[in-house]
Amino acid sequence: IAVAVDVGQNSDLEYVKEKALKIGASKSYVIDAKEEFAKEYVLPGLQAGAVYESNYPLATAYSRPLISKIMVEIAEKEQAEAIVHGCTGKGNDQVRFEVSIAALNPKLQVIAPAREWGFTRDKEIEYAKKYNIPVPVDVKNPYSVDQNLSPLSLLIRN
Repeated sequence: IAVAVDVGQNSDLEYVKEKALKIGASKSYVIDAKEEFAKEYVLPGLQAGAVYESNYPLATAYSRPLISKIMVEIAEKEQAEAIVHGCTGKGNDQVRFEVSIAALNPKLQVIAPAREWGFTRDKEIEYAKKYNIPVPVDVKNPYSVDQNLSPLSLLIRN
């Protein structure tokens, strides 16, 4: 079961839904959470002046608890035993997702293949090509863009 949450990232999430079904998901949810995200996460964060290490805006971090909440709700609805995410072991997102999921439903197992299998960006791209999974990046264009209703974050990985 695949879940894509629209927090204003301007992506074609219907394409994501169809792609998930084509590569083996039994169901694929696309949840429009922009309004809840803006009112319940971005606005309070901005009002609080929330920043990381005294100067880095938490723009991308705001969405992680909401995405986790929605994934847990769908996992419970579908009687799933686990939630799988694509975070690597490099950033804080893995912690944000896993702590949020555990707080909401400690019975759900959390699986992180990219981290657990030790995938680098190149290995992820190679894996996707091997299994005919279309991905928007390649070795020559390794940019990871994280966008939502709050400011854009861009990560370039080596």
